[in-house]
Amino acid sequence: MSNPVVDPASTAPSSPVPGPAGGSGPAPETAGVRSWLAVTAIAVGTFAVVCTEMLPVGLLTPISHGLHVSDGTTGLAMSLAAVVAGLAAPIVLVVAGRVDRRVVLAAMMLVLIAANTISALAPNFATLLFARVLVGIGIGGFWAIGASLPARLVPARSVGRAAAVIFGGVSVASVIGVPVGTVIGEWAGWRVAFAVPGGLGAAVLLALLVLVPPLPAERAVGPRELTALLRRRTVLTGAAALVLVVAGHFGAYTYIRPILEEVGDLGPGPIGGLLLGYGVAGVVGNFVAGGYIGRAPHGTLAVAAGLLAVAVAVLALCGAWTPGTATAMLAWGLAYGAVPVGLQAWLLRSAPDAPEAASAVFVTGFQIAIALGSLLGGAAVDAVATASVLWFGGVLAATTALLALAAARRDRG
Repeated sequence: MSNPVVDPASTAPSSPVPGPAGGSGPAPETAGVRSWLAVTAIAVGTFAVVCTEMLPVGLLTPISHGLHVSDGTTGLAMSLAAVVAGLAAPIVLVVAGRVDRRVVLAAMMLVLIAANTISALAPNFATLLFARVLVGIGIGGFWAIGASLPARLVPARSVGRAAAVIFGGVSVASVIGVPVGTVIGEWAGWRVAFAVPGGLGAAVLLALLVLVPPLPAERAVGPRELTALLRRRTVLTGAAALVLVVAGHFGAYTYIRPILEEVGDLGPGPIGGLLLGYGVAGVVGNFVAGGYIGRAPHGTLAVAAGLLAVAVAVLALCGAWTPGTATAMLAWGLAYGAVPVGLQAWLLRSAPDAPEAASAVFVTGFQIAIALGSLLGGAAVDAVATASVLWFGGVLAATTALLALAAARRDRG
């Protein structure tokens, strides 16, 4: 997990809110064990929802063979979940109104459990797509609500650390969800790989009900607040950078298995090893970025996006040269592990007065980017060549690096 990506002072509530014990009034000066257990439960929940979203990437070939569809068509499983999640984040936030946030989180986890169960039992691709709609709803609602809760669970001086724990669940899942799912799929089949996060979701549901205190909504979030947020220049620029780099990443990474099979001429064993190495490098990237993000958020994002662009270009040029392929995959994991940390810092610090709305914008932008990337990548795979998505991802990542450098120069000025 990363170091804090938000300033405690900027996210602390300006008026009394329910403390970790569930009562009203200011948060205590020190956070108790139960407070941190509640934060951990939400972090594991974010890990579970993001792992579920990422699973089709490492299982794309087995799913396509098992359900008798093309690799490009199977990529729709990623696109659909992402589109629904992007729509669900603001909709769930608005519809939830003043409903207790613990109840909303529990409901979203129930949706995720149902989605994984249906995926594991899906007799055809249409059923799998229905399950992915449910996945999108669970992701959008859980992530948007959970990301805004640190200030409700711990005292002001610990908010940054709590936010890092919760967002760390997202970052770590983004980089290790695919490798772990791939390994489980190789050992036990792709259906078991979907059943595992379903079991994790059941454990998270129990933890949420036992460990998270009642969290009545402080106020309802309306559509006007969401649209007003996008009129802020820093938020809009950060959202643009987010869409570009995430779309580029997922445009290529959604099809990493067929890329390694065709371009690298590798089998299931080496591919699983490369993806595990990618995941470990991603966790390292998350830690490293956390150490620099407070001092140079835009510069950190620029370096990460630039490294990502170089890594996918090297992978495209390496062909079957395994040492070069391994180096490129490790660099890619290191770079992308740092990307969400930089993006989170950019958007959350641009709207410290509206954390729930900012979280919804972040989730929506992230999911729209995943959908665009995997959809355009699928079209390129079917119409051009599998390796073409690597150049697509590299160009968008390089563009993000330039945007972040420009933002860094404005900050210095």
